[in-house]
Amino acid sequence: MPMRRVVDILVSALILVLLAPLLALVAMAVTVDSHGGPLYFAERCGLLGRRFRMWKFRTMIPNASKLGPAITGPRDSRITRLGRFLRASKIDELPQFINVLAGDMTLVGPRPETPAMVALYTLEQRRVLDVKPGVTGRVQLSGEESETIPAGAEPEQYYVTHLMPNKLRSDLDYLAVRNSWSDARIVLATVGFVFKTLVHR
Repeated sequence: MPMRRVVDILVSALILVLLAPLLALVAMAVTVDSHGGPLYFAERCGLLGRRFRMWKFRTMIPNASKLGPAITGPRDSRITRLGRFLRASKIDELPQFINVLAGDMTLVGPRPETPAMVALYTLEQRRVLDVKPGVTGRVQLSGEESETIPAGAEPEQYYVTHLMPNKLRSDLDYLAVRNSWSDARIVLATVGFVFKTLVHR
């Protein structure tokens, strides 16, 4: 078994055990904040483009996918009050350690996209599919996400023309120099980011 997979299993299992009380608390808070299930299962493309269901805490109102575009801007009215906090702090991503344990994802890597977005990739951009997607990565720390869509812009169009190309370039740059030390730095930076966000809320 590759060492990366061994680390993924050990770390994700440890995190899920240690954070079990927090995960249960967040699940209850999501349900109370807006009636509906606490989890959201998003279809994403993983290694070699294979589809899988990515786990997240629900941050939008029930049936939000039927009420608007797939890409959400920072002022999207479908995002719940608690959901904004969960997104800003990245706590909504914690259930993805289940995906890591299952082998669909790894700790650090390119963030997974929907099949519709992957269909738009160029041949070069599809190289990000040569590795498993990650729970965290350089893109998340750089802020190049849908939350940076300016007010007034059409979310999906702006994402496809501005954000996604930059994200994929960042992911390809990361893969070119990827090693255990670079991944460790990203993990530590992610922990620091989450802690800083929680302290300032």
